[in-house]
Amino acid sequence: MAHWLLKSEPGKWSWDDQVKAGKEGTFWNGVRNHSAKLNLMAMKVGEQAFFYHSNEGKAIVGLVEITKPYYPDPSDPSGKFGMVDVRAVKPLKRPVTLEAIKADERLQDMILVKNSRLSVQPVTAAEWKIICDEGGGV
Repeated sequence: MAHWLLKSEPGKWSWDDQVKAGKEGTFWNGVRNHSAKLNLMAMKVGEQAFFYHSNEGKAIVGLVEITKPYYPDPSDPSGKFGMVDVRAVKPLKRPVTLEAIKADERLQDMILVKNSRLSVQPVTAAEWKIICDEGGGV
C-alpha cells in the first residue's frame, strides 16, 4: 500500500478544518500541476497521506486517509484536473517540521526535500516510518 503527502496552506484549509469535516471527510481539490495530478490518480481508497501545512508552519501535522479515488474536479474549467476525497485519521503527537526533515540524513531523498513545491507527492515506506516515529508514533 502506497503512502502520500498532501500540502495545504493553513489559511485556506488547515488540519483543524480537515478534522471538522468529520468522518465523511471532504474532497481534495485545486491541484493544477500534472505531476501532482498523476499522484492523485495513483491513490487508492484506504491509503494514507501526511497532511502538511505549507507556507505557515511548514510541518507535517496529521494523517488522512483516501476515501474516494480520483474523479473530475468541478472547480477546474479546463476539465484536465481531478481530485480525491480524504478524511482525517489522527494528528501527529508532535508536528514534524520541514527544518527537521531537511536535517535528517535519512530523509535527504524525500521529494519534500528535493521538490518542496510539489503539492501531492509519494512517500516511501522508510520515509513514512521515520516521520511517524519522529511525530510521536502512529
